[in-house]
Amino acid sequence: MKHLLLAAALLCPVFSLSAGTPAASAPAIASSIDPWSRHAVDFETGMLWKVGGDTPLNYRIVPFMLSWRSPDMFGARFDNGSALVVRNRISLMGNWFETGAENRYLGFSAAPSVEWWSPCKCWALFGSIGGGMGWVDSQGVPGGQGQDRTLNWFGQLGIEHRLTDHLSVRASSYFQHHSNGGATNPNPGLNSLGFLVGAAWSF
Repeated sequence: MKHLLLAAALLCPVFSLSAGTPAASAPAIASSIDPWSRHAVDFETGMLWKVGGDTPLNYRIVPFMLSWRSPDMFGARFDNGSALVVRNRISLMGNWFETGAENRYLGFSAAPSVEWWSPCKCWALFGSIGGGMGWVDSQGVPGGQGQDRTLNWFGQLGIEHRLTDHLSVRASSYFQHHSNGGATNPNPGLNSLGFLVGAAWSF
């Protein structure tokens, strides 16, 4: 974590003062409206690999995530200008199963987005844990999903870097679980882990 914070801190602008000269003015992005006080729409994709679950099948998944984040619900602003905030997050999910019994999954999830923003407001560490439900094209294959209706939950931890007042890029690690909650027996749950990259638009 120390290495992550050190690397991310390099993204913040550094200003110096010289005797008899006024302080250098911060760039426009640092003086703009607080990014966590706006709505944001995120699009993310990446790759997930099976890391566990009851299924004996090998899975490789390409996820697609379209998310909305609300302005902050609550949080704390610190003396150095950084902020820790919590926002609502609702996502539409689409998975393409590159390998595995099924072909596609469509669903939704909801979670809080916990974000720590740097004093310059140009980068943030974020995390989410939540879940939802969706529909997969179950194939009746032993070891595959036992029915179309499938529950999901996820965990995500990553970093966001602002390029402009509205546009950001995001990169994160992502864990996803699929199962049917015991609706069928057997209930071959699927755990997958990988990464997501994407962009966010604030308005």
